Amino acid sequence: MIRLNPVSISEAARYMGVKGEPDDAVRKLIERADEIARKNIVPKYVYRISEAELLDSGVMLVNLGLLLTGNDIKKHLSGCRKAVVFAATLSSQADKLIRQAGVTDVADALAMDCVCSALIEQVCDKAEEEIFGVVKVAYRTWRFSPGYGDLPITLQEDLLKALNAQRRIGLTVTSENIMVPSKSVTAIIGISDVPVKDKPGKCELCNMRGKCSFSVECRK
Repeated sequence: MIRLNPVSISEAARYMGVKGEPDDAVRKLIERADEIARKNIVPKYVYRISEAELLDSGVMLVNLGLLLTGNDIKKHLSGCRKAVVFAATLSSQADKLIRQAGVTDVADALAMDCVCSALIEQVCDKAEEEIFGVVKVAYRTWRFSPGYGDLPITLQEDLLKALNAQRRIGLTVTSENIMVPSKSVTAIIGISDVPVKDKPGKCELCNMRGKCSFSVECRK
């Protein structure tokens, strides 16, 4: 079971749209939300490994019978013989905590939402550590999710089905491609026998590049 650490105050504050160092009021909001969240949330994740075959149209995950379309995922998995597909969630308890916080105070709700956004990233980091503590590989890529670059967000449903995520961790997706519970992530990690390219800048593959008020690069 993944044990959650206290969130980074600066990271949670960035999700809140805070520029520079957060003041004492923001810190207290984040610390209170973080304490409540970590006491109540039990994160879960699931993964599968598949042979990866590069095609003209994208990448075929052979064992999952799933085609990942687009040029960006082909670049991401270039030189990779296999890929790990995983999904992680903070569970429905996170959504419940955000709703409960909103009943009494909008600021508390915002803090809880942003703390949970930071926590799901932490869960993904810890899940990746656990996965590759078991799956021994020479090299691996960084996490690439549907919606990055030209990898369609509509692939969320197929990824979750391939992972049997609804039964195993209670994770589904709506017809609008929104994951339920909301604080959830799906990702693909390539496995390679040779060194892989470094991860690009945080905003390089984002479709909101130049428009997002939360991005470090976009605020420069």
